[in-house]
Amino acid sequence: MLGAIGLDEIQESAYRALVAVGAAEVSDLAHRLALPEPDTERALRRLEQHGLAAQSSARPGRWVAAPPGVALGALLTQQRHELDQAELAAVLLAEEYRAEATDSAVHDLVEVVTGASAVAHRFHQLQLGAAREVCALVTGKPIAVSGMENESEEQAAARGVSFRVVIEREVLSLPSGITELAASLNRDEQCRVVDRVPTKLVIADTALAMVPLTGRGVEPAALVVHASGLLESLMGLFEAVWREAMPLRIGEHGRLEEESIGPDTTDLEVLSLLLAGLTDASVAKQLDLGLRTVQRRVKGLMELTGVSTRLQLGWHAYERGWVSRTPRA
Repeated sequence: MLGAIGLDEIQESAYRALVAVGAAEVSDLAHRLALPEPDTERALRRLEQHGLAAQSSARPGRWVAAPPGVALGALLTQQRHELDQAELAAVLLAEEYRAEATDSAVHDLVEVVTGASAVAHRFHQLQLGAAREVCALVTGKPIAVSGMENESEEQAAARGVSFRVVIEREVLSLPSGITELAASLNRDEQCRVVDRVPTKLVIADTALAMVPLTGRGVEPAALVVHASGLLESLMGLFEAVWREAMPLRIGEHGRLEEESIGPDTTDLEVLSLLLAGLTDASVAKQLDLGLRTVQRRVKGLMELTGVSTRLQLGWHAYERGWVSRTPRA
């Protein structure tokens, strides 16, 4: 637990033992720790450097523990200060990088990574560097990293990073596919499925993306895309696939189930009345709903179809067969 302030296991054990007895000879402490005396003395010397122990002035050869509240508090304060300095340096470097990137050539916006090891390393780095959200399209044929090897996903999720993942149906037939998906769903990740995804893709914080460059039989390679129009296009591709995919959830007996997405009966009634020319208030009165309920349902339908206007929503409603075109008499 004290590794964060620079102590290894032996040094931490020595300090804990010394705190327990208050003071001890090297031989007594070595016996308590089941360590050779030279190793015990080296550990005590290291503790002395950290200000956690000191030799007794009254009895040479006897070591005394420094009060944990004072000694550890000082070390933690120093550690926090160093972390603050490192964070400041990171912010300054990021600002410098962004300033430099403003005038970057086009080739600086993309990065080619070649080799299975390099691709896997960059993939893990991208996920571990995410602060808010990771979006991914997953195929049934991993290029350099399989789902079982993707420890960075679990670590990022543990830090509070949200995940939206679309897998192609072939993944469900893989030996470990169900296990991996169940683990993701148990971490409250959002997972959806489609028959096929157009490409393997991962995007971190809408700021960095990674797509494969080569197929099977060729040395793995990937393209890392920085903030640019190309990155926006990749994000648009993900959102389009996400809207059409079917959500997955864990059902009874731990089995994966697909949830249908689309408007319910009330949504369809709201749509029909709006398309008939009624106002939100009239729809609410007609269906005995609250005005905010009607507006919330309309907003949900717009998000579901990925549109920004009600006119577009009406067109999508017709295209998807949610409402029928009634011929004029």
